[in-house]
Amino acid sequence: MKIAIFGGSFDPPHIGHEEIIKKALEKLDINVLFVVPTYLNPFKTKFFAPARLRYKWVKKLLLPYKNAKVLDYELKQQRPVPTIETVKYLKKKYHPDKIYLIIGADNLPSLEKWTDYRKLRKMVEFVVATRDKTPIPKELQKLTVNANISSTELREHPETKYLPKSLAKEIMHYYKEKNKEKNEP
Repeated sequence: MKIAIFGGSFDPPHIGHEEIIKKALEKLDINVLFVVPTYLNPFKTKFFAPARLRYKWVKKLLLPYKNAKVLDYELKQQRPVPTIETVKYLKKKYHPDKIYLIIGADNLPSLEKWTDYRKLRKMVEFVVATRDKTPIPKELQKLTVNANISSTELREHPETKYLPKSLAKEIMHYYKEKNKEKNEP
């Protein structure tokens, strides 16, 4: 069995995330793609949409993709979970022959700061989704994605065209309400 892991805050999930999912399922020789919403990214201090709502959004996003599953392991821990812990959990549960770990190119500069990075890189093959014009080292596998979108920008200025069709109304409503609350005296 070969698996891929694609983790993130998904706060909110956007068409860039959806394109990464599609490309991973097309290009990688895998049986299952696990999409893993974080409870809280270990490099962040807060989230905006609650964990269970982000999980619900990702689950809905994955409905058309039969080989993609949302994994709630990190949410159940109710704390920041280092990627290596999720990898170990999936290794123990599924005993895969190969694990691909999909990351965005924006993570490359901080990769060596990840918990037990040296051990992690021996356990997985990194696959890097392109972002902006960030160079990707030749030794890493690349997923070419043509969607330079930031969840941060979408939270501040939600735009339907950057959101998956199945989730656009719900996400737009949520962040517009949140922004309205934030701006009220």
